[in-house]
Amino acid sequence: MQDVVLALLAKEPSHGYELRARLQEALGPFQDALNAGQVYVTLTRLEKAELVTAEFVGQVDRPDRKVYALTATGQQRVQAWLADVSWARPTDFHLKLVAAAAARLADPVEIVDAQRRELLRRLADTQRAALTEPDGSAAALLLEGVVLRLEADLRWLDACARHWDRKG
Repeated sequence: MQDVVLALLAKEPSHGYELRARLQEALGPFQDALNAGQVYVTLTRLEKAELVTAEFVGQVDRPDRKVYALTATGQQRVQAWLADVSWARPTDFHLKLVAAAAARLADPVEIVDAQRRELLRRLADTQRAALTEPDGSAAALLLEGVVLRLEADLRWLDACARHWDRKG
């Protein structure tokens, strides 16, 4: 969340409500996962980390707004984040399988099957959501990426199942 908020501030200084609205728009059907207070907590952490600065800006008929802007360090972090091409790695799941087998806590194939069921559920939900988005929208593009990632993760789970079937 921090890197996303920093990237949104790279466009222009903003107050929390503006950032939250832009995040909700970008998330499309996933916006419900965004806790309203999460943006403000993130901004406070970023300010403490000196990645953003804040100043109060007066308004005519309303209370002053706290407007956040990137520091030079915040700008560097955004650039590094944008240049980072790594994906979340399945390392934790892999370690779970290895540990389960080594300690005989559970059958790794059963763990893979449970994970596959969950990913298939997520894939179906995402595909349904994609059907409701207009072609060419940013949300449709996001959903296409989620579908492709889930399909790849499912293929990897198939490889895990084959591996652990041979071991069993």
